[in-house]
Amino acid sequence: MFRIVFVLIQWLALAGLGAAGAAELPMLHTQGTHWVKADGAQVNLKGANLGNWLMLEFWMMGQRNEAMDDQCTLEATLDQRFGYAQRERLIKLFRDNWISTRDWDLLPRFGLNLVRLPFIWSLVEDEKNPRHLRADAWHYLDDAINQAEARGLYVILDLHGAVGSQGLEHHSGCANKNLYWSTPEYQDRTTWLWEQVASRYKNRAAVAGYSLLNEPWGTTETQMAAVMKKLYTSVRAVDPNHVIILPGHNRGIDVYGKPGEQGMHNVAFEMHFYPGFFGWGKPGVEVHRDWLQCAAKGDGSCQWNTRLAALNTAFFVGEFQPWADMSDELGGQITRASFDAYAKFGWAAAAWSYKLVSNNGGQGNGNWGLVTNAVAAKVPAVDFSKATLTEIESLFKQFGSLPYEPHQGVMKWMNSAVPPEPFKAR
Repeated sequence: MFRIVFVLIQWLALAGLGAAGAAELPMLHTQGTHWVKADGAQVNLKGANLGNWLMLEFWMMGQRNEAMDDQCTLEATLDQRFGYAQRERLIKLFRDNWISTRDWDLLPRFGLNLVRLPFIWSLVEDEKNPRHLRADAWHYLDDAINQAEARGLYVILDLHGAVGSQGLEHHSGCANKNLYWSTPEYQDRTTWLWEQVASRYKNRAAVAGYSLLNEPWGTTETQMAAVMKKLYTSVRAVDPNHVIILPGHNRGIDVYGKPGEQGMHNVAFEMHFYPGFFGWGKPGVEVHRDWLQCAAKGDGSCQWNTRLAALNTAFFVGEFQPWADMSDELGGQITRASFDAYAKFGWAAAAWSYKLVSNNGGQGNGNWGLVTNAVAAKVPAVDFSKATLTEIESLFKQFGSLPYEPHQGVMKWMNSAVPPEPFKAR
């Protein structure tokens, strides 16, 4: 009898139904430049992205090649070779293995209380029947929110790939497409999708907010702001409760103006900061010190804080990478220093990314994953245009059973009672 009750409690906790040990998280909102609870107490959201789960990015799983580098190409290839039903089965097999219970159990051990959940539009909308939900539309989003809440983690839902694609990059779902901005039908379907999401989760407190569109770089700042303001209005009409996150252009957020003067409330802006990468210096102490301690030429974190104070609007650093290409110890220290600096400003933040696996495995000199496959647990590079069904199945199943190598430096310093001083006397 005792075991039956114990198992029932565990099941209720994972289902997010308020069993012992799984108390419902308080609903969050923004107040000025801060994320707060209903009583106005500030919440410091520190998280990681669950990249390459509900939208594929091939570089994150040891499968990148020029011929196949985005989800659309993979799906078209699997359709052509095996048929739609088999493609759907394979994608489900991948998703069921990339993130599982062991991952949800590991996330809080890094001192985190937030996950950003990137997803592609076709996770929810039936691609063969527009403006209709898939039969399993809510399977992964529901489960992710339940699993997160049971462990005290908030979730930010991030539309990473819109129908038509919002840019030319592979991480918009379909590389070199960028039809979202020129196609009113795609914009309307995205509005419909967010209305479905908002209707389902409008009372779900574990959802910290809705990130309307990832990296909307395929258009001008002016069009981006106009389309996002319209999308905000539609989502807000359905859901009066949740924070709506407005994406920044790669040129910034100034085009929006002050949200409070335009009838927008309970919002945050989102930008992605990558000191040390993409032409922004090189990984190491100096670039992070300059960015975090406001010694950078041009924009630094302090300048951004001043800008947001003038806008009286909260902020979400939706992606950043503070540990890669550095030693285990230094990477851990700079990760903690980054989260602490953002929390001081009241910003929510989510590092990219929780999990990355490589062909040879191992953290090496700091790869981009908080967890990766162990050195001896190699991942084969598979040619999806030629591999057999069995070989593809084997690869996808392997992602769920690979021995892990967590980033020990990040785990150590994110849980340390005494913060590090990586920039002292440098």
